[in-house]
Amino acid sequence: MKKTIITLNLLLSTVVLVSAQNKATQETSKPNIVLIMVDDMGYSDLGNYGSEIKTPNLDKLASEGLRLREFYNNSICAPTRGSLLTGQYQHKAGMGFFDVNLGLPAYQGYLNKESLTLGEVFRSGGYSTLLSGKWHVGSEDQAQWPNQRGFDKFYGILKGASNYFDTKPLPFGKTPYPVKLIRNNEELHPKDDSYYFTDEIGNNAVTFLDEQNKENKPFFLYLAFTAPHWPLQAKPVDIAKYRGKFDEGWDILREKRIAKLKANGILPSDQTVSPRDPEVPEWSKLTYDEKQFWKAKMEVYAAMVDNMDQNVGKVLEKLKALKKDKNTLIIFISDNGAQGGFNTYNPLGRGLVRNDGPVGTSGSFDYQEQNWAYLSNTPLQQYKNNMHEGGFSSPFIAWFPSKIKAGRIDKGTGHIIDLAPTFYELAGIEYPQEYNGVKSNPLAGKSLLPVLFDNVSEVNRGAPLFWERAGNRAVRDGKWKLVSTYPSYEWELYNIETDRGETTNVAQQNLGIVNKLSASYFDWADKTGVVEYSKFKLKTEVMPGGAALKK
Repeated sequence: MKKTIITLNLLLSTVVLVSAQNKATQETSKPNIVLIMVDDMGYSDLGNYGSEIKTPNLDKLASEGLRLREFYNNSICAPTRGSLLTGQYQHKAGMGFFDVNLGLPAYQGYLNKESLTLGEVFRSGGYSTLLSGKWHVGSEDQAQWPNQRGFDKFYGILKGASNYFDTKPLPFGKTPYPVKLIRNNEELHPKDDSYYFTDEIGNNAVTFLDEQNKENKPFFLYLAFTAPHWPLQAKPVDIAKYRGKFDEGWDILREKRIAKLKANGILPSDQTVSPRDPEVPEWSKLTYDEKQFWKAKMEVYAAMVDNMDQNVGKVLEKLKALKKDKNTLIIFISDNGAQGGFNTYNPLGRGLVRNDGPVGTSGSFDYQEQNWAYLSNTPLQQYKNNMHEGGFSSPFIAWFPSKIKAGRIDKGTGHIIDLAPTFYELAGIEYPQEYNGVKSNPLAGKSLLPVLFDNVSEVNRGAPLFWERAGNRAVRDGKWKLVSTYPSYEWELYNIETDRGETTNVAQQNLGIVNKLSASYFDWADKTGVVEYSKFKLKTEVMPGGAALKK
């Protein structure tokens, strides 16, 4: 009898062990996901999208994966991140304007509890959750920080910008802009000029991957670079690579980018390009000294993009070393278009408040400005914070060996709200209808998996896409795009299928379409909590990189 009991216990132990092993195998066979976002980078700033900037690691992902011609963000930092992290339109998530509280639920300036973050959902689905870089969706209360909103590991800044070589407050307008560098809820105080922030974002991501490898789980890594957001600062070794590379100026280089975009299939040969920006001076008419000044700015900007690509390479090398590269989806996007406007503190564009050294150094506080943003957003019209194509169109790369056909280029017409449902479907995670006793907002987007894996050209959406930010508005429904710019509110209509450059406003010829899309916009705005922008009284200082730097 005793022998029978021992045998039965041994059998039960074996069953439990096999069951646990099967569960572990199932969990680790789930795909890992790496989401890479850069900051204020234009549509054509990657080598594989037509640029003269060297981005070999991202070029490799593009040649072995998929690029989309049409992928949209929310035109500016915090609202884009609000939608990215939750799968909600930014107003629904509480980020309707920026990371400042304007006293209404849709404009509270941090993520509400009804909008679950990627960290929270992935963690509930058995994933390790890692974030290195920029947060920018809540900083005032620690309950709003990444580790409290679902991320197991976090390194980076909580707000919208920082010096790349130190953590001193940024000299922004009348009020210095505070910077906190955080690792897992603890503030770090590195010595000045002891690090370069883009490198540290990459290094911490690699460290997180090493630490996570000890766990028997799949992982979600959000790699949120601040480059090439102002201030323009880069390592001398990277700047040196680009000396003389922009001597031809923005006019000639823009034509070269357009030719490359057509040659590589990103820009169909029958598509329009945006007209020349009349606010940008002709390069040939600048003085010698003016050319030297402007070239230096773009050389630093290019170095920042180059260094970002180097750090993407670090992560790719680590994935390969851990033998996890074959089971990992990588997505690359930008949070908005390149930043237009000119330096309002000095019309010559020679820095804002602090400028204690040449452009590129830790004492310099400068940005790309509209002249070079005009090149970065080639072939599209307008800039960051605008709802014309240059303001909210992003390059999009997706890479997953054996699952995504190499070298594909497709239309897509994806939106930032589509990434959350895409990831959850891929990971086999059911989005919780309730989380910590709070009813969850339903996801607003559509899964992109048919586009990624099934060679479908674009999302079958069945409803328009909508945008609103600081009074700027847009609707996209099939080939039609309705757009208006604050404070005009006059609707423009474009056929994006043939006029991506938005050269011909056909609103008067299609009043029925204008009325239909306009009605759908106001219905969406009412349901989403959008408030007319003119009702807010705002200080421009609350928008680092946004309105205060606009013309």
